[in-house]
Amino acid sequence: MGRPWLIHGEAALLARPQRLCFFFNAQIHQLLHALPIAIELSRDPAFVVDLMAATDDHLTLARDIAAARGAGPIRFLRCGGRWLEALARLAGVTTPPKLPALLAARNRLAGYDAIVVPERTSLLLKRLGLGNTRFIHTCHGAGDRAVGYDRRIARFDFVLLAGDKQRRRMLDEGLIREGHYAVAGYSKFDLTQGARRQRLFPNARPVVLYNPHFSPGLSSWSSMGEQVIGRFAQDDRFNLIVAPHIRLFDKRRKRAEMETRLAPFAALPHIHVDLGSRASVDMSYVHMADLYLGDVSSQVYEYLARPRPCLFLNGHAAAWHDDPSYGHWRYGPVLESAAHIVDEAEAAIASHAAYEAAQRQGVARTFDHGAQPASTRAARALAAYLHRSRPVAVRPMPSLTRLDPLPHA
Repeated sequence: MGRPWLIHGEAALLARPQRLCFFFNAQIHQLLHALPIAIELSRDPAFVVDLMAATDDHLTLARDIAAARGAGPIRFLRCGGRWLEALARLAGVTTPPKLPALLAARNRLAGYDAIVVPERTSLLLKRLGLGNTRFIHTCHGAGDRAVGYDRRIARFDFVLLAGDKQRRRMLDEGLIREGHYAVAGYSKFDLTQGARRQRLFPNARPVVLYNPHFSPGLSSWSSMGEQVIGRFAQDDRFNLIVAPHIRLFDKRRKRAEMETRLAPFAALPHIHVDLGSRASVDMSYVHMADLYLGDVSSQVYEYLARPRPCLFLNGHAAAWHDDPSYGHWRYGPVLESAAHIVDEAEAAIASHAAYEAAQRQGVARTFDHGAQPASTRAARALAAYLHRSRPVAVRPMPSLTRLDPLPHA
C-alpha cells in the first residue's frame, strides 16, 4: 500500500515557499544587477525573498528601488552587525572585506534553498557547509574582458546571462551547461526604462562622460586621468562628467584626497566630478552623455544600448587589435595620448557614422532584448529551475531572532 503519510509529507514540503536570499558582499554597484530579479520574485507566492548585505548604504538603496518599483514582501537584512562596519572603517574601505562578510553571514545563509549573487567569492560558502544549497549567478556587467569569464562560474548551479555573446563564450569555455543557464537579458536596464535625460549643466554643450576603470594595469586614470580633466577644463566646447568605476576610489582616504585634489576642476561650471555616489552606478550619467570616454569598463555597453560616439584611451600600451578583451575598442577611435583630447572628442562625434554599424552589432550580441522585461524573463527562468531542481528534503530555517532585520520596503 506504500506510505501515504510520506507522500503527503513530501507534498507539504513542495508546497512550502522556497526561501531565497539575494546576497551582496561587494561594492554597491553590483546591487543593481540582481535586485530587479528579487523584486520580480517577491511578487511570486512560491518564494520568500530576503536581501542581505554588509552595509546600510546597500540596504537603503535597495529599499528605495524596491519601493519605487512596487516590490512584494522583501525582508532587508544586514549581516555581521556593527563589528563588520567597524572592520570596514579600520580597513578604510566603503564595503567590508569579502571573507569576513562571508563568515559573518554563513550561519544565516545556511537556511536558504538558494542564494543569488552577482559575484563569485561567495562560492566559498560551498566549502563552509553549504554544499547542498543552490547558488545562482547573475553576471554584473556584460563586457569583453576575460575576467567576466571566470572559471569559478562553472561551479554555480544556474547562471543568468545577458545575451548571446556571453552564452557562446561560456559554452566554448565550459563554464555553463544545458539546463543550468538562461539568456534573459540585462536586468539593470529595467531600473531606468523610460527615464528622462536629466540636466546637470546650465548650458546645452555636448556632454562627455569620462569613465576610467579601476584596474591599475588597464585603466587610463594613472597615466592620463588628470591630464584629461585639465584639457577639458581649459576648453569651453564640452561639459565633462568625471565618473570613474566606483572601485577606483573605494578606499575612503584615497577618495577624500582625490576629491580635494580635483576640487578646483569641480568648481568649474562645465566640470562635474563624482568619485562614488549613487548616480555613478545607476546609469544616470550614461543617459546624459553625448560621448563616452573610457578604457576597459563594461559600462560602455550600458552606454551603447543607445548607440552614440565613443573614444577610448590606451593608457597602458595594450596590443589590442586581435585581443577579444578589447572588442569594444572597435566602436570608436583609440588614442595613445591625451595631448589633444578635446579635439579628438570633437572628431569622434563627427565620425560616429563610421562606427555605428559595429556598435549596433556589438550591442545585439551582448544584450538579448525580448518582448518582456529582462528581470521578468530572468525571474521566470530562475523560478522554473528552482522548481525542477528542488530537493525533497528541506533544511529548517535557523532562528532569525538575532538577525537585526531592517524594516520592510
